[in-house]
Amino acid sequence: MPKTPSSKLFNLVKSLSGPEKRYFKIFVNGQGGKDNKYLHLFDAIDTQEEFDEDALVAGVYGGEPIQSRKYSELKAYLYDLILKSLQSYDEKTSVGHRLKNMMQGVRVLFRRSLFEDCKGQLAKAKKLAYRYEQFNTVLEALEWEKKVAYAETDIDFLDNELNRISEEEKRVLDQLRVAAEYRNLFFALLVSIRKHTVIRREGQKQLLNDIMSSPLMQDYGLASSHTARVIYYRIFSIYHFAASDQQGFYSKNQELITLMESEPHMLQEDVSEYISALSNLIRSCGEMGRLAEMEENLEKLYNVTPRSLDDELKIHRQYYQAKLSLCMLKGTFGEGLQILNRHLKERRRFEQSLFESHTFYYIYFYITFGAGEYSQALDFLNQWLSLPSTVERQDLQSISRILNLMVHYELRNFELLESLIRSTYRFLKKRNELDDMERKTISLIKKLVEAPSKKMLKEDFSRFKEQFEGLSQQAGTPRMYTNAVVAWFESKVEGRGFSEIIREEFNRQFPNA
Repeated sequence: MPKTPSSKLFNLVKSLSGPEKRYFKIFVNGQGGKDNKYLHLFDAIDTQEEFDEDALVAGVYGGEPIQSRKYSELKAYLYDLILKSLQSYDEKTSVGHRLKNMMQGVRVLFRRSLFEDCKGQLAKAKKLAYRYEQFNTVLEALEWEKKVAYAETDIDFLDNELNRISEEEKRVLDQLRVAAEYRNLFFALLVSIRKHTVIRREGQKQLLNDIMSSPLMQDYGLASSHTARVIYYRIFSIYHFAASDQQGFYSKNQELITLMESEPHMLQEDVSEYISALSNLIRSCGEMGRLAEMEENLEKLYNVTPRSLDDELKIHRQYYQAKLSLCMLKGTFGEGLQILNRHLKERRRFEQSLFESHTFYYIYFYITFGAGEYSQALDFLNQWLSLPSTVERQDLQSISRILNLMVHYELRNFELLESLIRSTYRFLKKRNELDDMERKTISLIKKLVEAPSKKMLKEDFSRFKEQFEGLSQQAGTPRMYTNAVVAWFESKVEGRGFSEIIREEFNRQFPNA
């Protein structure tokens, strides 16, 4: 039996959801597996928060002498047994597996010439496949209808039904094609959004306009299936987000949620898209100051029943992103610090690399910076700056350099700041990201370091704020960033707390929140 690395087994066990773990115990006990060493190994891994090989061996064998080969065989056996239990679990819970088994049943009946039974099984499979839009299974069932008729030499059936089958195949193929084309548009838009999040240049605008001018996006009637309609609304949703159209972003996500909830059986099969749509609706509520509605949808998101560990991860990520973003918007950084610490503790059950992103480090930095925990903020920022350069969130990759200057100023690292200002300028210029906003920000930080007279600084800041607020109204400028930069400069000029100014700005923008 081939060796199974302990870390590979550890990751598999940790990927199981609660129901999957319970099913595994029932599965192995049903096979007479009580009190076997592989169950002890499973439990030992399940209780570990971090991988510890020596602790696993001690938990399984105690003080008994062991042979390396036998331990390797035990791990390999447990790994295979978990996979078998997951296959059995999926067969009982997944429509895709149920349909696969039904079509295998058709094949078994056909080989035994039980053609009437074949037809009954095909009718059931087709009905279920249509209900869940499993169109590939529908095509397979239609092909079997012809094979059964041919095997029976049922010329009357072929004469009467061939045109119907042919037309049905065309409709199903068309639904598959249309859904695939919508999906391609969605991915093209997603790539553009993940690179820059917001529209900043003519090239980006043209790409997005090309996508939205597609006939598929001009005529909702072309979305001939529930799947295609969901993707249609998702495309419009993220387009409005990229265009900084808050009302459009909010409205399309509301419509998308209503559409999804109109077919609850589809959500029972797959809630991944629903989680994403809820997350976007929550974000749009925050952007528009609909805080009561935001909190209501946060609770709805938190109570979604996940279908996989990936769903659990998405719920965790989106829930805490929104909770922390709300604290950033309101300036309640003390509360944000408590929520952040809870998130950091709970995220240990997931793969840590999944949180090593520009978005998360931006949130971690903002919360700790706003709470006055500058050393911790710098730690998060250094981890952020050490991320490999990618095409994702290039706007935040640039912003991180500006925030680096701000936190070093708070730590009074003035000698270091002189060289950081020069390197930041070169970095942004090299990446063609040095626009008017970044140039003015760097210039004013430099003046802060040089410590001119308070009167002169106030005059410079007044001009800067006026110019900056004009820039922030342009589509494509991340509002949270502009608020943070202006508020920080204002706190330095007026000698007041950063969080106090953020709260004042929040109350000004959302007086009824």
